Amino acid sequence: MSGIEGKVVAITGASSGIGSATARALAEGGAKLVLGARREQRLADLAGELRSKGHDVEFRAVDVRRREDTADLVALAQDTFGRLDVLVGNAGIGPVSFLDDLRVDDWDAMIDVNVKGLLHGIAAALPVFRGQGHGQFVHTLSTSAFKTVPGQAVYSASKAAARALTEGLRQEAGPSIRVSMVSPGFVATDFLGSVPDPDLRARMSETMDDMAIPPEAVARAIRFAIEQPADVDINEIVIRPTAQA
Repeated sequence: MSGIEGKVVAITGASSGIGSATARALAEGGAKLVLGARREQRLADLAGELRSKGHDVEFRAVDVRRREDTADLVALAQDTFGRLDVLVGNAGIGPVSFLDDLRVDDWDAMIDVNVKGLLHGIAAALPVFRGQGHGQFVHTLSTSAFKTVPGQAVYSASKAAARALTEGLRQEAGPSIRVSMVSPGFVATDFLGSVPDPDLRARMSETMDDMAIPPEAVARAIRFAIEQPADVDINEIVIRPTAQA
């Protein structure tokens, strides 16, 4: 199956930012959506918006740190639409801080969501894709996987690990399962709300105000990877603001 029309797509982290923009972009292309995120009311609002336009949408609360939540999301797709064609692993967090601050709980959370969350998605969807004989993983990563700066050591480490994991998955996936990763630079989302250090948050906010691209730009890249013919695998897309060094 190529294109977007009729594909069953599950999206984690779908309640805002890149996730909700991707849901809208894929719905417009005719995809059937299964949305997951921790903020269930936001999911309900998004699902209501899309259903009012005639789109097929289901949703459930999902915390990707819990393996069973992602498994339930995949099961919801199968139970509702009979299959799952694409899993967009988009959930991610970034409470960045300097290592001297010793915010160990935040470090653990970034590893749990940004790395283990993808692993839980693989564990849930890979057997389904094998059984169907087709499927696609799309992972939302970050340009921080390629370069780190002071304050982002753990976040960058989590995204670099996620990139290595995704590439390993691609190499093992075989000829019928596609694996894509999309790594955005500065995007205008609520990412900064989780940054605990006020000075670091202010500096990052100033940079984002100067150059950030809208989440719809990243959603278009995700859609591009999904809509290719089955024999074309878009492995990696890096998308940055033109002004980002």
